[in-house]
Amino acid sequence: MHTSNYWIAHFKVNATEKRVNWSLKPVITPKEIVTILPSLQAWQLGETSEGKHLIAASEKYACKIGDAKYVDAVKLFIKEEQKHGYNLGRYLDGIGQARIKQDWGDSLFRKVRYFNTNMELWTLAVIIVESTAQIFYQALKDATGCELLKDICTDILIDEAHHIIFQTERLAIIFDGKNNFSKGWRKIAYKYFFYATSSLVWFAHRKLFKAGGNTFTTYTRKMEYKYVKTLKRITGPQIMQLA
Repeated sequence: MHTSNYWIAHFKVNATEKRVNWSLKPVITPKEIVTILPSLQAWQLGETSEGKHLIAASEKYACKIGDAKYVDAVKLFIKEEQKHGYNLGRYLDGIGQARIKQDWGDSLFRKVRYFNTNMELWTLAVIIVESTAQIFYQALKDATGCELLKDICTDILIDEAHHIIFQTERLAIIFDGKNNFSKGWRKIAYKYFFYATSSLVWFAHRKLFKAGGNTFTTYTRKMEYKYVKTLKRITGPQIMQLA
């Protein structure tokens, strides 16, 4: 389990990495634009959040556990997500396409998080979204022949792998602090929330997922693998102790 100081150092070093070759010109076909543009615009919007409510939740949580550095780590995590939004936005500008200001999926998520000051729910939601993001950006990378867009996707995928570890470690700490009864119902709640959210993401972006070589069955299998690597790894051993 890594400390907040470890993650602060990680995010600071990662911010110096320059993985996107901006000297490349965006080359994308009209057919690719039709296929990927709506999803690209929606995810670009989603990556641009200021993170005010997440910061507020992390401050409340950090005060409770006595780890002020955790807030600094969360702020750097948010900054890294904003980098993704900036890069995707710069790409949209480069191909002459608009940055949208509203998307139903993003609006729904923003409404939910607006009223959420609970670090457990925040962390759970981020783990799920980051897990779907890994499949999304790989599909986007596979659905285009544009080397610049592939670079952007690769950079995001590298970041997301660390983001999931960062959030999974935190949820494990939170979960471990619960009593056995609370752990029991959380195992069920986590699972249903994971798969319900995953299904929503598929139906919202199925055109892009399919263009990247996924079917609903393969997408579900990938999400099952990610569930096992994250939430089930957290909840499984504790639930076994109840038997």
